[in-house]
Amino acid sequence: MEIKQTDQLDNIYQDAREIRRHVFVGEQGINEADEFDGTDSDAIHFVAYQGGQPVATARTTVTADGVHIQRVATEKEYRHKGYAKQLLTTILQSPMFQDTPRFYLGAQATAIGFYETLGFKQYGQPFMEVGIKHVNMEKLVTS
Repeated sequence: MEIKQTDQLDNIYQDAREIRRHVFVGEQGINEADEFDGTDSDAIHFVAYQGGQPVATARTTVTADGVHIQRVATEKEYRHKGYAKQLLTTILQSPMFQDTPRFYLGAQATAIGFYETLGFKQYGQPFMEVGIKHVNMEKLVTS
């Protein structure tokens, strides 16, 4: 597996966008305007490729609170094969984020267990976003 990243709206971003369109818009029925909310140009996009095929994606934004991970998605036929886990492990260990004290995300309720395997812990109350139950999760970085 190969992982590429970009902070441009280039071909790697287009691959991320396609995965998100398939998963969030096509499968989950999220409105395309909500999924593509105009903030992609502010993010760093990561895409995992298997055999040259884009299979999983996530975007990150550095904020005052840490690194915000969003839009984690895996193409249906590539799920449960470890691609998203490898992708997120790469993000969590990336030298570009070595000084961050915290990674955080809003997890769909069905993905809580997945994020827990990566060391994320829930905090706060569950909430609804785009009609889907979510929980806030964080991973504190210890030196």
